[in-house]
Amino acid sequence: MEQYFDIRYEFDVPTVHETIAQHVADKKTGYICVADGNILTMVHNDADYRKIVDGSIFSICDSSWVPKFVKWIYGYKRSHYCGSDIFIDIVRSRKYRMIFLGTKQSVLDALQLNLANENPDVTSMTFKELPFCTVDEFDYQGIAKMIEQDNADIIWVALGAPKQEIFMNRLQPHLKNGVQIAIGAAFNFYSGLSDAPQRCPAWMRKLHLEFVHRIFKEPKKQIKRCWGIVTTLPAIFHKERKAKK
Repeated sequence: MEQYFDIRYEFDVPTVHETIAQHVADKKTGYICVADGNILTMVHNDADYRKIVDGSIFSICDSSWVPKFVKWIYGYKRSHYCGSDIFIDIVRSRKYRMIFLGTKQSVLDALQLNLANENPDVTSMTFKELPFCTVDEFDYQGIAKMIEQDNADIIWVALGAPKQEIFMNRLQPHLKNGVQIAIGAAFNFYSGLSDAPQRCPAWMRKLHLEFVHRIFKEPKKQIKRCWGIVTTLPAIFHKERKAKK
């Protein structure tokens, strides 16, 4: 693990999967954050949220820009690993029993049907819509009991940041099994529904333009988010350069 911008990143993909496998084998619980530019900004601006992200096993780097920032400041070459990619990689591995929590049941039903093409085992797994409520209102004990009864190894959480990270942190003390991983919009991306948000084309991801795609698809939400990132970046850079010295 390496710490940049107050986030403990694990950039090495094999290590990510080895650590998850070891936690599952040892019956350890924990959670993994998928840190994009929005989380980077919130960690910088909110000390309480920073503690929640820091309480994870590690964060994977979901932003293609963070490796560029690391290269500019430190000269190190690093790469990112998107939440959508770790999600489908683990599904395709067929190593774990999984439970899928969050979003609307219609999306979850379509997701289960679509993922069966990647991993037939998911037909017997649980896809559960969580109630629309604040993080204070979830029945964490009840959710943990459901996960225990399900005997899930991997707990996928899709509630959007910062809600999903706070949810994982509060659920963690109640769990007896399972590694939680927050993957944001991945349920929508892999649901196959035409009216669900779609991931941008590969050529846009290669050019680090995924944020442009999201702005066009969800302008009200994404413009506000991108503006927050852009206006916070100078302070983030300044703080990291001071830390380097």
